[in-house]
This record gives sequence, C-alpha cells and structure tokens, in this order.
Amino acid sequence: MKKLMIGLLAVGSMGAMSAMASNRQMSIEITNLTNAIYFTPLLVSSHNADTHIFQVGTSASASLQAMAEGGDISGLDTDLMAVGANNVANPAGGLLAPGTSVTAALVAGEQNKFLSLAAMLLPTNDGFVGLDAIEIPRKKGTYTYYLIGYDAGTEANDEIINGGGTPGTPGIPADPGGNGGINGSGVTGADYNTTVHVHRGIIGDANATGGVSDLNSVVHQWNSPVAKVVVTIGDGGEEEDDD
Repeated sequence: MKKLMIGLLAVGSMGAMSAMASNRQMSIEITNLTNAIYFTPLLVSSHNADTHIFQVGTSASASLQAMAEGGDISGLDTDLMAVGANNVANPAGGLLAPGTSVTAALVAGEQNKFLSLAAMLLPTNDGFVGLDAIEIPRKKGTYTYYLIGYDAGTEANDEIINGGGTPGTPGIPADPGGNGGINGSGVTGADYNTTVHVHRGIIGDANATGGVSDLNSVVHQWNSPVAKVVVTIGDGGEEEDDD
C-alpha cells in the first residue's frame, strides 16, 4: 500500500509539472491607430477553442451588442469566465485614446490556447475593434497583428450623438474628443447586413450644427486598420530553433 501511494503521488506531481510547463506567459500590447476614435474599455482573453467573443457573418450576442453599442464589457467578461477563460478587463483603466497604447498580461495554457479582444469604437453606433480567437503562438517571440473595425449589425449607423448606448436605443453615447457636431438629421436607416460584418467607416459631414451627421468627415473617418496588437510570448513558450 505504501509503494502504491508513493507511485500515485509521483504521477500527480508529474501531471502538475507538465501543466505548469505548458503555461505560457504573454504580454499583449494594443495601440489605437486611429486619428480621433477612442476605444472603450478593452476585454482581452485567452480561452478554449470552442469560444468566440464574436464571429463575422453571425448575429451578435446580447453581450456583444451591449459592448458594441455602449462599451459595456461586463456581459462578455461573465460569458468568458463561465467557460474558464483568463480575462483582463479594462487594462487602460478607461478609454484608450488615439495614438496611445496599453499592455495586458495573460497566461495561455493547454485549455486556453486562443486569444480574443474587443472594445467599442467611440464615437460610432455599434462599431468595435476585435480579434476573434487566434491561436496563440507556442514559441517564444513577438508577433504583430493589425485589426480592422467591425459593425455588430445591431443598430443603424445614424451617426447621431444623443447619449444613446443602451441596446435598442438608437444613437451614439458621446464623442470623447469633442470633435462631434449637433442637430444632424441622420445618415442612414436600417443596415442591410444585420450580422457582424466589416465596418464601412464614418460618412460624416463638415457641418457642426446640422447636416446629416454629428460626426466630422475629416476628423473621424478611417479606411485602414484601427489597432495594432503585439503579442510577446515569454516564459513557458517553446524555444526558437537555432537554425
């Protein structure tokens, strides 16, 4: 009996050591590349293969809608925690301004091999920056990704700043940069594509006290990636080959 107990302890120890060795320490640096669009609080997560914050071509979940329309990441955070994900919520401590960066530290393990992140693009109706479940590299090193803007497909892009932001309430919560206008009549009706899709960008106008939009066509537009993400794999990652 004594020998059997020792054997079981040895197996348990090896399993624990193997699990520890499979963990990879990561730092994820997110940079806002836009001219005048702010990122609301970010949610960064390492999770399993079956989990997605969003998927292009599918309908947005209620949690994604709350994030994309009002910057509320609490629902997504709860959803991910329920499946054993490792999350960093709001690493910037608030909005991430244009041209600034923030770094989040995460651990990837045998169960949490995939990386996702999301934040609302403000000011937009339901635009967000997102990374959908990329497989986390196993080798030590630095990996760079450029992220585009997505539309949740849950709200018409009327481009009206009215304090909206609650799901089902049309409008944009605010323009943190103070570049928005007032009294716009509204750019568009219902979206043709009501699933998650690539954001078509800002229409805007140059009329600060009227026109069709409360967004500035010169200041708020983008037509390229909105974020740069640099993932650095540290301790626990496989060593690079010498050749």
